[in-house]
Order: sequence, then C-alpha cells, then structure tokens
Amino acid sequence: MSAGLSDMAAGESEPAAEPYRACVVPHAVSRLRTQRLVRSTRPFLARGGPKGERCEGCRLRPSHCICALRPQLATRSGVCLLMHDAEPLKPSNTGWLIADVVQDTWAFGWSRTEVNESLLALLDDPQWEPVVVFPGEFVDAPRSVLQALPPTCDGGERSVRRPLFILLDATWPEARKMFRKSPYLDRFPVLSLHPEQVSNYRLRRSSRGDHFCTSEVASLCLELAHEPAASTVLADWLAVFTHHYLQARNQLPADWNGVAHRHLSLSLQAAKA
Repeated sequence: MSAGLSDMAAGESEPAAEPYRACVVPHAVSRLRTQRLVRSTRPFLARGGPKGERCEGCRLRPSHCICALRPQLATRSGVCLLMHDAEPLKPSNTGWLIADVVQDTWAFGWSRTEVNESLLALLDDPQWEPVVVFPGEFVDAPRSVLQALPPTCDGGERSVRRPLFILLDATWPEARKMFRKSPYLDRFPVLSLHPEQVSNYRLRRSSRGDHFCTSEVASLCLELAHEPAASTVLADWLAVFTHHYLQARNQLPADWNGVAHRHLSLSLQAAKA
C-alpha cells in the first residue's frame, strides 16, 4: 500500500478501488449487518453523511471507497463487540473499523432477553481471558475493577491466556443499559480506561470530550495489551475513514496524499517490520 501512495503525484486522485466482492472478505460486523438487514421491515435511513449508493465493504461512496487499503493484522488480543440493534446499520459505526484491522474480532447483536450461544461459547473458550471495557465509576461492589490487564494475559511471563476485550458498541445511554442488563458478563472483571487525550471522533456529536468512539477504545486496549503497532494502525485507519467520510458528505474529493494516508502508510510499515 505504501508504494502505491508514494507513486502518486501530489494532488492526483486515487483510481476507484476494485468492487467490494472482488477484494474484501466480509468480516464479523459485515456479516452481522447482513443478518440485521434480513430482519429489517423497512430500509434503514442514515442521518447525515452521503446519500445514495454505498460500497458494501467500507460503507462509503464508491468514489471514496477505501476497501483496497484495508489493513488487517494478526494480533494476540481479540475483540468481542456487543452491538446495540441499529449499530451494524450505521455508516458511521466504528466497530466496523476494528473488524477491518483486528483479525480476531467477533460481533454479536445485543438482546435483553436472549443470549447468543456462540457468544457464550466464545466467552468460555479457555484460550481467552475476557474483560469488559467500561468506566469503573459505574461498577458496583464487589465486582472487581482493573486499571491494567490481569497477569494471566498481560503479555508477561505469567501470561497463559489471550486478552479478549468485550466492547459495548452503542450510544452512551444504550451502553449503560446494556452493561446493567447483561448478567452473563457479571463474572468478568471490568477494565476501566483513563486516557489523558481527548477524543478525535468527528462523525457523531457527544457532549463530553472524554467519551471515545468504539475504535478509539479498542486502540487504547491494544496499547494496554502491549500491541502498540496494532493500536497505531487502528487509530490511523479511523483517521483515514473519517477523512473519506467527511469529504464524501461535503461532496469533495479525498486527498489520497494527505496526512491521514501518510500516517497509515508509515504505521503499517512499522507493524510489518
């Protein structure tokens, strides 16, 4: 990918990517979206963003498609996304970006009354050490709240299991409801993140700067799991997606030689070194 970017003259437009079906295998969130569409009784109309045709692989206008750049990596960590009902349908959803990058990503629709058997099987898989990522201020005693990963999966000499980050992918009010009404998660510790930076997410509004989008949370988790290269790639992938999304929304061409693309190229080179 880096060679392709460097070969283009400054200001030159990137040619349209190959059709989605020809170059990208559907990942966990894509498959969940397909399942959700089957259950839909009426078309989902996204608010804001570009109207009309979208690429099935990246949810952007075909003219702004980034499927050819998808940077999937093999990581020691896994991500389990519990997605509120409409999240897989939203073009601005960033759980999709996690599945783009982190090879071991699972996505399940959340229900208050039913639990997916495949989700329970994943949580019981002995290779994984599940932790629920959620602010510790909302956790009631005696449930344990962690500031770091358990020694059994933190990447040190005592590690015997791989970290599985359980992320509640929803709006903040929905996520709080999901946290309270998912008793099958109560047996797992809660990982409470305390990042110093402010969210850079610009595709949906939030009244608080300390609320992070789902892919930003996953990036912080990867950094905590001693996988800085994957963490950086995911953060840079969000930046590229955001640039293309906003340019499409404003009916402007994407800058394929801009800062976001250069950063992604460099972080991918570092990850593969």
